[in-house]
Amino acid sequence: MISLTRMDATEFVLNSDHILFLESTPDTVITLVSGVRLMVRDAVSDVVAKTVAFRRKQFEGVALHGAAAPPAAIEG
Repeated sequence: MISLTRMDATEFVLNSDHILFLESTPDTVITLVSGVRLMVRDAVSDVVAKTVAFRRKQFEGVALHGAAAPPAAIEG
């Protein structure tokens, strides 16, 4: 989840997994996989940086705790 700012200065949190693509028109327009379009004050580069930071944070948790080990083979 990333924090962004709408054009009216209100903040909201967006699930970055739902971003289909970003445009700079010159305002930043985010198109979601649902087809919904959002215009935000944040620059495209800032949205990308926030998304990368969020994903990096998620993967750091995996690296620290390791992936779940596969179940042991049943000997018979």
